[in-house]
Amino acid sequence: LKVLSRIDSILQSPRAPPLIYRCSKGPVQNHIKENGQECGFEHLPLTIEMWADQLMALKDLHRSLRKLSLELVPWHLADPQDNRESIRVEDLQFIVDAILEETENKEKNSQTPSLPTLFAMVSHFQKLFDVNSLTGVYPRMNEVYTKLGEMTNAMRNLHELLELDSSAPPTVVVDTVGKLCDIINENMTEQVQQLLGTRDIHSIINKLEEHECFFPPFQALIQDLLCLLEISNLDDILPTVRNLK
Repeated sequence: LKVLSRIDSILQSPRAPPLIYRCSKGPVQNHIKENGQECGFEHLPLTIEMWADQLMALKDLHRSLRKLSLELVPWHLADPQDNRESIRVEDLQFIVDAILEETENKEKNSQTPSLPTLFAMVSHFQKLFDVNSLTGVYPRMNEVYTKLGEMTNAMRNLHELLELDSSAPPTVVVDTVGKLCDIINENMTEQVQQLLGTRDIHSIINKLEEHECFFPPFQALIQDLLCLLEISNLDDILPTVRNLK
């Protein structure tokens, strides 16, 4: 009787599924009277069998959802209780929510490139930097990154040395360096002209020709004097000659 009363309270509960209390909406058939109370639970065995089949199907559904999750979100850690006997609807809902969340994130992040786009980018990099194989892509990337860093530092230092604005393009830096070289060359030419005492290029040529005619005999004379006087230092020639007088 207590069991029947308990079942009856479940039937009348607002949370009871329609399959349980549907028979109470119409005339009770094949009811059994026990101690003066009516019972209409003949449909419950079929309902319970159906629920048992559904509970068994939950395991298969859970297994399929796990496979789908591994395909779509493989970075999610596996639930350590995946192998437990009882599977709850909450477990299935958790997997579905994780997949939906990842799908929504992908839709929001429309900038994520597709696999063909990534393949095209790698192929373009190989063509630009002459990389024959995929294994050579990463080393060449590192090399390009290192060279880029060196060039960036060099350009930054040139901007500072030449007192240029940091936004000045490389062409401005090259032009400035070229002008600086021209100024240095002009100063060097002027210094050479001052050193030789002339600004006439023909006079410079004449002086060089005179030097070529004069210097070899003079050098031979000095060498003979050093040998004759038995000395090795050019500054000792005059003192040695004075001593001979």
